[in-house]
Amino acid sequence: MLRKLYDYVMDLADHPKALWILAIMSFTESSFFPIPPDVLLIPMVLAARTRAWRIAFVCSLSSLLGGLFGYAIGAYFFEAIGQPIVDFYTLQAQFERFQTLYNEWGAIIVGVAGFSPIPYKVFTIASGVTGLDLATFTITSAISRSARFFLVAWLLWKYGAPIREFIEKRLGLLTLLFCVFLVGAFVLLKYV
Repeated sequence: MLRKLYDYVMDLADHPKALWILAIMSFTESSFFPIPPDVLLIPMVLAARTRAWRIAFVCSLSSLLGGLFGYAIGAYFFEAIGQPIVDFYTLQAQFERFQTLYNEWGAIIVGVAGFSPIPYKVFTIASGVTGLDLATFTITSAISRSARFFLVAWLLWKYGAPIREFIEKRLGLLTLLFCVFLVGAFVLLKYV
């Protein structure tokens, strides 16, 4: 079953509308969707290494726009939309601590969250709730998200064939590690 899912994603990565699907996934992940765009970015670059930079650009731009939407959720719709998202991830206590930290460390927090695989959407919403300067948020997000996605694209562009072989040989183990890492990021956010 895992192999069929992998083959499906690889086929999807080569689909004519794949860039649009990636853009939607990247946008929604930055504001409310739990699955990172890397699950499509990686196979898309592996399937078409010559388009790595275009793929990374679409992912980065869409993520930035999604981050601005997350900021708007926090700034204007927190009670209606943002609070249920925070409640869904059971991050109420941590969210209150984040609000306090934003007064002093907002740009650094957004930069780290934008580059790392931890749930970025929590930080986009928190930035809006706390009123982090929009220009600071936008510049920091653009730099950190682009750095992340272009680094992934560059690594896959440079070492694509060996990485693809490695992934295909160890698909089960890598899927398990990805799930553990994703759950670990949520647990870390919840208890830090």
